[in-house]
Amino acid sequence: MRAAAAAAAVAAEEEEEEEEEETPSFVAKALHLITSVISSSYSIRSFPAKWRSIRENLERLHSDLSAAAVSANRRSPELSELLQAIASTAEETHRIALRCADESYGGGRLLLQSDLDAASAKLGAHIKHLAEAYSQGALAHCTAIVVPKPGPGASREDARFYTRDLLSRARVGDFEMKIEALKSLNGVLSEDDRYVKILATEEDHGGVGFLVSLLENGHAGVRENALEAICIVSGFDSYRGEVVIAGAIAPVIQILETGSGLAKEAAARALKKLTENSDNAWSVCAHGGVTALLKVCGDVNSGSELVCSACSVLKSLSAVEEIKRFMLEDGAIPIFVNLLNSTQEVIQIQAIEFLAAIFSSEHLVERRMSKEEVVELLLRFLDPNSPHSSKSREVALRAIEALSFSSTSSTNRLIASGFLNQVLFFIKNGEISIQQSALKASCRLCGLSAEAKKAMGDAGFMPELVRMIDVSSSHVREMAAEALCSIISVQRNRRRFIQDEHNVSRILQLLKPEEEKSVTKKFLLSVLMYITDSNSGRRKIMSSDYVKHLEKLAEFNVSDAKKIVKKLAGGRIRSMFNGIWS
Repeated sequence: MRAAAAAAAVAAEEEEEEEEEETPSFVAKALHLITSVISSSYSIRSFPAKWRSIRENLERLHSDLSAAAVSANRRSPELSELLQAIASTAEETHRIALRCADESYGGGRLLLQSDLDAASAKLGAHIKHLAEAYSQGALAHCTAIVVPKPGPGASREDARFYTRDLLSRARVGDFEMKIEALKSLNGVLSEDDRYVKILATEEDHGGVGFLVSLLENGHAGVRENALEAICIVSGFDSYRGEVVIAGAIAPVIQILETGSGLAKEAAARALKKLTENSDNAWSVCAHGGVTALLKVCGDVNSGSELVCSACSVLKSLSAVEEIKRFMLEDGAIPIFVNLLNSTQEVIQIQAIEFLAAIFSSEHLVERRMSKEEVVELLLRFLDPNSPHSSKSREVALRAIEALSFSSTSSTNRLIASGFLNQVLFFIKNGEISIQQSALKASCRLCGLSAEAKKAMGDAGFMPELVRMIDVSSSHVREMAAEALCSIISVQRNRRRFIQDEHNVSRILQLLKPEEEKSVTKKFLLSVLMYITDSNSGRRKIMSSDYVKHLEKLAEFNVSDAKKIVKKLAGGRIRSMFNGIWS
């Protein structure tokens, strides 16, 4: 009895050892056959749609198997049978491939189609059974077998295969393997747009959908890396819809509310990209996104990158009037007014831009805060004695333009506040960027009303504009000349301009006949045309050493120059007759 029992135990051990030896060989055999079939399938011209489906299943099987190692304590006859069946199906598919390649369709075309459908169904079943083997622990991750990353010049097929392999590892692996696979996926998505297209359009929504499912994974590292991949895909207009269709918005907002600091930043970046157009605005609002974003902006512990992304999303959402109204009811204005006091420039800029967007529809906000109160806050950024940066001042200046240049009453209140003195200060003393912004604002302002032009003349803009016309940048010269032409159209300013001994001569000097068709010259000639309306103006022109510039342009048949010369000549004749009659 004891001898029989011992013999039975030895036989069982030998059988188990045989299974241990056979299982890896079945895996290797299946991998070899699958690789062979995938390779040969690309040259088959018959039944392309069916072969595309079969090839996708084969690539998925290859990825699942190449990432697998048999668990030491869970080997079973069922697993061996599964691996044998996979190898057998691969052999059968290989034979079908040979029949299709021959194009003789041995047994008939209908029979061949039926065989292809059967092979595809078997491969799909094998994929399902392998997933069950992973979940039961019979298969585990093997770090030794890794599909190498394709080089820059790799074929599309290699790129697809690598993408599928990474997705398979992310599906079947433990947390460590999932994270490594997702990091590798994010790497190729960032480096090559082809991988984004493969993930978004060639996985039957499975790739993006799978990433979205990982957003609810219990492991923070998995969530963050999946979110980063979604953020990359969302940056492409062509594929943004795939992310929304896959249901990403709700879990992304959930991460924004409850995730770690890094996860919240990634969630805000993803929402920023998803809301670059207003198509997804209502979906974000419906899932509580507005409240979550305002909470981020109002939290003193939120990092600057997180706040800036949240501000950007809210600004995009405010383009929808109903959502803007909801923001106001949810306390957006005091939150963003408080952000104006931030010590970080990037946050100040985002707050300014948001408030400008919100107050573009004054009827929605007049009960909570007036537009004038917001402008008063923004004017503090233009105080030369304040510590604000040139960038913050530029943005504040643009916001003031948007809010106050829309009506005569708003413009008059702005001028009365001392705004002109601040703008003139930056034209005289500011860095190049803020100087140009101030000049642009001046150009717009003097085109609004005669009162604005008079105020600018009284404030001393004309001498500075003449000085700016002589700078190297053509864009700056054009703006300065246009503003001067507008201001000098008012008679009071014209008299003041002519009284200065050097102004008229300087304008003539700047004409430069060699630049016949410049925009600056066009405005300068208009200035001279205004000046010729008065006797003193004509005398100043004719007495200047640079009147020859004007005469030269007239010789070149420049229309405005000829008109001015004609007016000068007419004035001289009239003066002669007046002298005779007197």
